[in-house]
Amino acid sequence: MVRASATVAYIAAVANRFSYTADISPQSLVAFGSHKFVSLWNVHNETIHATLPGHESIVTCLRFVSESCFVSGDDKGVLRCWKVSGSQWSTKHKIQAHQKPISCMAYFDGHLITGSSDSTVKVWTVDPEDDHKIGRIHEKQTITFGVRYPLAVQITRLFRSSALVLAISGTFTDVKIYTCSGESFLPAASLPGHEDWVKCLAFQPPRAKGDPLILASGSQDATIRLWNVEPLKFDSATGGGDELLDAFEASLGDMGEGEEGGRQVSLKRHIVSVKDSASPGDTTRKYSITFDALLVGHESGVTSVSWKPDSQTTRSPVLLSTSTDSSLILWSPFDSLWVNRNRFGDIGGQRLGGFVGGLWNTNGEEILAWGWNGGWRRWKHDVNLEEDAIQAWTEANAATGHNNVVKDICWSPQGEFLVSTSLDQTTRIHGLLPTNIWREIARPQVHGYDLVGVQFLDALKFVSIADEKVARVFEAPKAFVQLTKNLQVARIDVNEDARPIGATVPPLGLSNKGISGVTAQTAESHSAITTRPPFEGELASITLWPEVEKVFGHGYESISIAASTSKTLFASTCKSTSPTHAAVRINSVQDNYRSVGTPLDGHSLTVTRVGFSPPDDKYALSVSRDRSWRLYERQGDIMDPKYTFVAADKSHARIIWDCAWSAEGDVFATASRDKTVKIWKNQEGKWTSVAVVKTAEAATAVAFSPTDYDQRRRVAVGLENGHVLIYSSTSTNPSEWKLELAVDSSSAHVGQIHRVAWRPLTGKEEGGGCVIKKQLASCSEDHTLRILNVLLKV
Repeated sequence: MVRASATVAYIAAVANRFSYTADISPQSLVAFGSHKFVSLWNVHNETIHATLPGHESIVTCLRFVSESCFVSGDDKGVLRCWKVSGSQWSTKHKIQAHQKPISCMAYFDGHLITGSSDSTVKVWTVDPEDDHKIGRIHEKQTITFGVRYPLAVQITRLFRSSALVLAISGTFTDVKIYTCSGESFLPAASLPGHEDWVKCLAFQPPRAKGDPLILASGSQDATIRLWNVEPLKFDSATGGGDELLDAFEASLGDMGEGEEGGRQVSLKRHIVSVKDSASPGDTTRKYSITFDALLVGHESGVTSVSWKPDSQTTRSPVLLSTSTDSSLILWSPFDSLWVNRNRFGDIGGQRLGGFVGGLWNTNGEEILAWGWNGGWRRWKHDVNLEEDAIQAWTEANAATGHNNVVKDICWSPQGEFLVSTSLDQTTRIHGLLPTNIWREIARPQVHGYDLVGVQFLDALKFVSIADEKVARVFEAPKAFVQLTKNLQVARIDVNEDARPIGATVPPLGLSNKGISGVTAQTAESHSAITTRPPFEGELASITLWPEVEKVFGHGYESISIAASTSKTLFASTCKSTSPTHAAVRINSVQDNYRSVGTPLDGHSLTVTRVGFSPPDDKYALSVSRDRSWRLYERQGDIMDPKYTFVAADKSHARIIWDCAWSAEGDVFATASRDKTVKIWKNQEGKWTSVAVVKTAEAATAVAFSPTDYDQRRRVAVGLENGHVLIYSSTSTNPSEWKLELAVDSSSAHVGQIHRVAWRPLTGKEEGGGCVIKKQLASCSEDHTLRILNVLLKV
């Protein structure tokens, strides 16, 4: 009897493109929306350790209620309340909160505020601690905005009062203030001044006696405004001075229209009255809200503002702001003036779209931010330096991943690296560090077309295909070889000095060009990433590989690519609706990538996958949308091969998504949408189906592992619902397959799996005695790449 289990070794995932999609707990657990998942990332461990399935749509908002509870919302208007028990998170309550996407969320003292593009803001009550009502969400109030809709909400308590204050901003230029001293929030004030939509808000409670409550508002007009909320101090000498200020503001507005494009500095004092139910006799208290400062420094829209948490080292309030100009700024007061203390993050791969949001780590000694493409960046504060010193902040490693469908993965021949490619138009390489942490170590291709396939030709060379008619070959530069040696990811014996140090993409070009003439600045930037894993900004800019060859031949956009076992050949296919283009083209790696023989024809629709038989590439197998597979046998030696048709079958009822050969080359498997995986073997000169494995969902990916020491070989099957199944059979009887392990969405995926791949044995994965340890990589429609540790106790 075999007892099997699987644990997650690596998850590559990034944040969704929403400013409210991430939050951090008091114990530095970052939870963020990643496609339809909620990803959990412990900042101290630097890796995403779990993803929580449940949402049926894109996660847009998330806020912690307590250390053990958070609420998430999606773009179908659904709220989920999550609670942890031990180390397992689960949904305790689900509610259809809005009819359209939830755009913003805030929580304070049992009150949850949600805003939606259905033009409403709703107030809810949440009690995360009551054992009888864990995670229950109850609607309390709805605020409507007509044709406008909210983009940001914030809630806190007015100091020295039991009353709550709610700030709302959105697709309008002012900030709406509501107060609640009873059951409902009532409109109290409207704060004008911004010239464009206000996209973010943040309250800063008073830090010391006499300090005001501060509201920060950030807008698409690239400015941040600070508003002071404090008890009203009535000045009998001025009496109705507010009317005089109104007239003065009007004159400033008239002048601004002609001189500064209409930007106004509001001086009006807004008076807010609330009943304090905690005071005897329901005392009415009055507060004033006044404009305090205009922070100008960003060159484009402000996407988030966040106040530094209180700490013993903080002498004054510090505001973090992020912007689409690809920068983060730290603001703090100096001699009563708010100034830009630090500015960073404005270089590297986040230029397109800039930053979407930012967070303070709980102790205020770290800053986290995610960009337009979802990649995280992280900065640490050196507590030994002055708080406002520019050198006080240094960048550190953070979670990375693809931000679109991951279409293909491939292990290097000896299993040193894993390469992945995605519709986000990037190819990425992932390696295992000596600390036993997987990390993205290079982004060799940043393309202009959606990438759909990739195959290693050797440890330092791969070929990729995109939504174009060209296959492109890339070779590792000197910087990558040095990085793998220094990080002890791999030790490959090559002459690294003969290689270009890196690569660049020419303006308006698609081909990476090797860097030949090296300037001092280039040498310094590349040497920095040879001693540590590159940061997100560096991955997209200075870890490119030179393109060494283009391979043409197809008449339509490429769809699939496969390398032979010997790595001397690769086969490619393209989209097709007719037999003319439904052919497999084979190219020789050793002979300048020339075409070998005639294209392998016979299919009538797109060929979805090709596989060469181990160990000598005797056969080439193709499967197609036409529901058939075709087998071709090599004539001649491996240096001058010509493949001829020998067999075909059309017994599958639906499209065949994938195929795979066993490591021994005696059987192959086909995976189909008809919810079957068929095992085929040559019996008496005829290839016949010797086993049919039925699955609950459509089978979309399949891969064999070599025969283990228990004389069983195993096949991994990826399903359309994201689950992974592992079956085994004896090496001598491929007609009987036993299900050993089923991995559901808690550890696997929630979308169609496009590829599964066993890590080649390198002496690290194979166990001794009675335990077999393996690693299985998978990629999916859900935008994630995963590596599972599969443990088999025989």
